[in-house]
Amino acid sequence: MLLVDHLQIRKQWVMDNFEIFLGATVADAAARPLHWVYDPKKLKGYIKGKKEIAFLKKNKSPFYSIKTGNVSGYNDVGQVMFKTLISTKKKSDIIKNFKKNIVKNFGPGSAYWRNLKLRKKYKKIKWKKPMNGPWIHQNILETIKNIKAKKGITGGTKVNESDGFCAALPYYLYNNSEKDLKKIIKTVANTKTNEVYALAKLKIIDLANKGENDPIKRFIRKYGKNRYFKEVVNNIKKVLRLKNQNHIQVVKKFGKACSYPGTFMGSIHAIITSASYKSAVIKTIKAGGCNCSRANFTGAYFAALKGVKSIPLQWIKKTKASKEIISHKKNLINI
Repeated sequence: MLLVDHLQIRKQWVMDNFEIFLGATVADAAARPLHWVYDPKKLKGYIKGKKEIAFLKKNKSPFYSIKTGNVSGYNDVGQVMFKTLISTKKKSDIIKNFKKNIVKNFGPGSAYWRNLKLRKKYKKIKWKKPMNGPWIHQNILETIKNIKAKKGITGGTKVNESDGFCAALPYYLYNNSEKDLKKIIKTVANTKTNEVYALAKLKIIDLANKGENDPIKRFIRKYGKNRYFKEVVNNIKKVLRLKNQNHIQVVKKFGKACSYPGTFMGSIHAIITSASYKSAVIKTIKAGGCNCSRANFTGAYFAALKGVKSIPLQWIKKTKASKEIISHKKNLINI
């Protein structure tokens, strides 16, 4: 691809689709202060009497503490890809530069890496208080080790979580080639489950972005007989049968933790039972557990479906990373 073509595509991507990545980013930041609160009694106590449970001023995550307005490690993988896309001049250099930036952002010398030593210490005291600083995820930890070992495929293989989706989301809005997307996903999450669910999320978001009246049902109709998405379609159908049930109970049933398929199924239920971006994110926060992994998908979906105006302006202002996303759009428009 000619350099001028890549730059033009990059500009068009930011202009046309920035609100989708912004939607994921703001939703993640909104949920972050209550990330990984699994005890329902404690969660109820934290939000009781609060008019606004998004962007709680005080951290309530039992494992790690960062300033309100910052994103979790999940969305931060997407921020690294976003910055890589903005700064890379040649399309052929994107994955190479993404790997370099992953190591720079999460690896030795970073706040994420420094906290690895603290985690061993905190396990001994049974997490009486959260660590000060961000939390590096298993997939990213493995990815950094594999990059340093110069492995061809660098993604983690021990867990099936949302890192691959978060890395692929900005790239998907720039280039929706499945072949290229699979390479991006495998860069940080190298299992078939990670790949299948990440691609399913992206296709549902794409249907929403194209103005489909009911993107979830359209996905089922389109991929109902597709062997690759067989498990995904069956799990969506399970969620649809529980549409009238309480969201918190549904998330509990399918799993509040970070792993697929539970994190995907919980997100689908928030989507089909919510009328707006804000209500879906609030619902996701109230369900507890790994709210950030679910919020990234839910937020991106509603931003795609209803546009940037669906994201509360005050929430955008409270999200630190949103400033950079918006500034890059303004800069590219002026090219």
